[in-house]
Amino acid sequence: MKLHFNENTYSLHEGETVLDCLLRHDLTVPHSCKSGVCESCLMKATSGSIPQKAQASLKPNIKKQNLFLACQCIPTTDLAIQNLTDAGLNTKATIVSKSLFTPEIINLKIKPNTEFQAEPGQYLTLMTDASLARSYSIANNPMLDGYIDLHIRLLNKGHMSHWLQNEAHIGTEVNLFGPTGSCFYNLENQPEASIILAGTGTGLAPLYGIIKEALRKGHKGTIQLFHGARSAEGLYLVKELEALSQDHQNFIYTPCVLNGPPDKSYQSGDLQAILLESLPQNKSSIHLYLCGAPDMVNPLKTKAFMAGIPSKQIFADPFLQAK
Repeated sequence: MKLHFNENTYSLHEGETVLDCLLRHDLTVPHSCKSGVCESCLMKATSGSIPQKAQASLKPNIKKQNLFLACQCIPTTDLAIQNLTDAGLNTKATIVSKSLFTPEIINLKIKPNTEFQAEPGQYLTLMTDASLARSYSIANNPMLDGYIDLHIRLLNKGHMSHWLQNEAHIGTEVNLFGPTGSCFYNLENQPEASIILAGTGTGLAPLYGIIKEALRKGHKGTIQLFHGARSAEGLYLVKELEALSQDHQNFIYTPCVLNGPPDKSYQSGDLQAILLESLPQNKSSIHLYLCGAPDMVNPLKTKAFMAGIPSKQIFADPFLQAK
């Protein structure tokens, strides 16, 4: 099987994915999780047959554009492909603000050069000219604010976060693709429903966007946020969340610290245990949003379902690290 990309032709090994073939030939290709979740490796097929698995998780409007996940695509025919930039499917944007929430978390604001319609809580793929690509959740309403608010954890071996910290500056141009994801507020027809949100670290980003959107749209049911960190220093947006709870009687902010001494400003202990212990007896009306580390999101999703929250009312967004 042959792979045609950037006016060159590459031979595919048996059972090899498009992404692995390109990486084997030392090509710089946007990718991250290599698990078919983050969608950073989306590419466009211009000829050839796209295997069903390579599009299985994509929305219909994405499939119609002949887009596929390179990390999940094992071609059965010769395939000609383009990256999103060459296919003209990206949105250019400019960094307009860069600051720190904590020593480990960057607050990045970027302004799209054209209209970017997204729901708070969805995620986008951020790409550089060097073909770095990572997915980040949207913490605000871009249509109202005129910019996109991102929370980015600095990782020791994180190429994108290192670039953002040390090389990117106000005025730097980046490329965006998206948005994607179903983790957003959609309860306009159920304004009395109870909402529980739980996240660790930068899992707060989509949850913060969802909370503000729900309150902006006049949600009347209880909205409770559990935000967890290993230490009190890992909590952020504390003053803003406390102000929201003072301004809106139906919003409850519950910061949780795993490794911290007892303190009146937060609950000490494991976020999962704290959340599960606080669940009301009637769980059928709860809508649960989980974002952050997979070792929190995945087991809590299962435990919440076993506790009685309907699976269709659990929205989970585990943050996978790049491979």
